Formats: sequence, C-alpha cells, structure tokens
Amino acid sequence: MGVTNVWVQTHSDGLVRADQIVGIEAHRTPALTGKPANWLLDVVVPSTVSGAGTGAGITMLHRTLIQTSQDPADAPVMLARLLAQLDAINAAGVIVAGRGQFGRRGAVPDARGEQSSGDVAVESGVVRFQFTPFPTPPPGHHTGTEYL
Repeated sequence: MGVTNVWVQTHSDGLVRADQIVGIEAHRTPALTGKPANWLLDVVVPSTVSGAGTGAGITMLHRTLIQTSQDPADAPVMLARLLAQLDAINAAGVIVAGRGQFGRRGAVPDARGEQSSGDVAVESGVVRFQFTPFPTPPPGHHTGTEYL
C-alpha cells in the first residue's frame, strides 16, 4: 500500500504508519484466573531482530488497536477496505479504532481535503474506525514549509 501519510493509532503503543502494516487480525486471548478472555484486533508489522551468532532476521510484531469482549468479526476486512480507499485518494491523517460514536459515518476527505460522503465502510459489527485528516496542507500538497 502507498498510504505513507496515514497513521493508525494503537491501543497503547502510539502510532503505526499504515504502509508498514503487513497484516490485520483478530484473535482471542486465553482466559486467566479471575479474568475473562477478550478479543484483540491487531495490526502486524515486520521487525528486524538480531541474535547472537545467528545474524539478522525478520519477525512479526503485533500491535493491538482495540480490545473488546465480543468477536470483532469483519473488523479486519473493514480496516483493510478503509486503508485501500484512503490510499486511492492519497489521504493524510490518523485512523482510530473504537466502540462508540465518532461522528458522521462514512465521511472521508476527498483529494482536496474536504469531507465527502462516499460509501466508505468505517464500522463493523463491534468496532468503528474513524479517519481524521490532518488539517493542512491538503493531501497532495506536501512540499510547503508547513512540514518543516
């Protein structure tokens, strides 16, 4: 993906640049004594590791976007679809996963940075994705002094 200007907010690790994501998955955690099992929606990013005598290798790191008590079902597909749609319009901004109301459903900035009401799926059965564009400069105009 070419979404170098789109970032995804993780549950506790900060932001992950969307073009670094190589996988999206939902999985259930094991139940622990006194604690119920939960579902995690993760993005997967590659990471280089080096071991003593074994040289460098690649491993996959899972970064949790949201934890929920219910199966997030189609949330990985919805996030992948949103990323693809944002890539198509060269968007710049941040995606946040949540369970509550975020605002206007389906609103995504167009190529001029203005809100469009295209049919963009930002909600699965349990998880909602909110894309908030960076206010200035609009997508496609990244050469100004605003970025310095």
